[in-house]
Amino acid sequence: MTIIVHHLNNSRSQRILWLLEELGEDYEVRSYQRDPKTMRAPAALRAVHPLGRSPVVEVDGHRLIETGAIMEYFVVRAGGRFGAPDDAAGAIRYRQFMHYAEGSMMPPLLALLIIGKLGLLGRPARPTVQRMLDDHLDWLETELAERRYFAGDGFTAADMMMSFPLEASRSRGGLGESRPHILRWLGEMHARPAYQAALAAGGPYAYA
Repeated sequence: MTIIVHHLNNSRSQRILWLLEELGEDYEVRSYQRDPKTMRAPAALRAVHPLGRSPVVEVDGHRLIETGAIMEYFVVRAGGRFGAPDDAAGAIRYRQFMHYAEGSMMPPLLALLIIGKLGLLGRPARPTVQRMLDDHLDWLETELAERRYFAGDGFTAADMMMSFPLEASRSRGGLGESRPHILRWLGEMHARPAYQAALAAGGPYAYA
């Protein structure tokens, strides 16, 4: 059965395309475009899943949502490729970053996005939220100063999960030259052939 990825431009679903390219899977992309004014997903996505969000993946007779859950499904399906390292510390870091990317890193980024849309009304809140995000970025800089990848010495799905929040941080969250280890890591991720193939499959992506 063909894997179908319901892909929204400039969204979390880009990571799913990347993982499938890394795994060498055949898949079909069904693309959706955000409303240029509201940046919301089109109503057509609600015909796929009631929440109307992306990614949604159809595979093995299942319809899956949530980026981390989809990634874990494909990692298990592929016999553990790009999964947790064998050592206990690496396995803990892997699980931590698989959940941290959305659970801890994305909320302040979403808050900054909303603050930006509020214009003058949002300005008083921006310094507080930026400090929250800076705490995350400072910690992640120290993590990547210690090792090449988030879980350890090898590339894993945890790196793919971390790509979107750090790309968004580079775009709108103040991530810059003062954090060279994160930028080194982002450059290596963007240089991967499978990442580039996923860009070609998914279409324009503002954060690459």
